[in-house]
Amino acid sequence: MFKLRLSIVGYLNSLPLSWGFIHNQSKDVFDYDFSPPSLCADQIAVGSVDVGLIPAIEYQRITNLKIVPNLSVASKRKVSSVLLISKVPIQKVNSIALDKSSRTSVALLQILLKIRFKLNPLVTSHEPDLKKMLHYNDAALLIGDSALTANITGLYHYDLSEEWRNETGKPFVFAFWAIRTESGLTSSTQFLESYHYGVSHLKDIVKQQSRKLSLPQKQISNYLKHCIDYSLDEENLDGLLLFYELANQLGIIKGNRKLKFI
Repeated sequence: MFKLRLSIVGYLNSLPLSWGFIHNQSKDVFDYDFSPPSLCADQIAVGSVDVGLIPAIEYQRITNLKIVPNLSVASKRKVSSVLLISKVPIQKVNSIALDKSSRTSVALLQILLKIRFKLNPLVTSHEPDLKKMLHYNDAALLIGDSALTANITGLYHYDLSEEWRNETGKPFVFAFWAIRTESGLTSSTQFLESYHYGVSHLKDIVKQQSRKLSLPQKQISNYLKHCIDYSLDEENLDGLLLFYELANQLGIIKGNRKLKFI
C-alpha cells in the first residue's frame, strides 16, 4: 500500500502534536521523517515529503499547500522559546546573529525591529550557539530547545511572542501542519488523534524531555501547558493573518495568499 511521507519536528514544543505519530499511530497511512523546521519546509517544497509541521511563514512561500485545521504551535503571550538575547539593551543593538534553523521567528524579528523597536541592525545567519553568536554580535536570536536551555544570566532577553502581543494585542502562530495538495489527503482525523494521544501522555513527554534537555520537569510541564497553545482558534488565526499582512507590507514575502484548509 502506498504511504504518504510525513515530516516530524523533534523540538519539545511540537512533541504533543506528533506524539501519536512517534508512537506508531497511523503507521498504515504515513512513513515518517524527522527534521528541523527549516529542513521540513524545504522537503515539502520540493515534494520529498507530503506533510510537514512547517514554519508559518513558509505557507506564503510554498505553492499548493493546504493547512490542517484546528492545530498549531502558537503562543497567546509569552512563549519562552523564541528569544532575542543581547549583551546590551535593545536600543543599542547594532548586530544580530540569527538562528539558522528558524524562519518564522526571523520574519517575526524583522517585523518587530521595524514596527516596535525602530531599528535596522546588521543581521547574519549562524548555528544556534549562543556564546559564538554573541562573540561577534550584540545580540542573538535563538529558538526552540536552544532557547530553553541557553544560559542567559547577566544578559538582556526579549521574548518575541510577548513583544508581538504587546505591540499588536494578538497571539502568534509559529507553525502548523501543512499538506501538499496533490497528496490527496482530505481528513484531519489522524492529526487530532496524534495530538490527543500526546495530551494524554504529557507526563511521559515531560519525563523524557527533562532527561534530554537537563531541565526540571516542572519547567517543561509549565512550558507545554502555559507557554504553548496548540489550537488554531479564531484569535490565533487573526494573529496569523496580521503577521502575513505585515510581512507582505515589509517585503518579507511577496504577496499574501489566502488560507486554505483540508
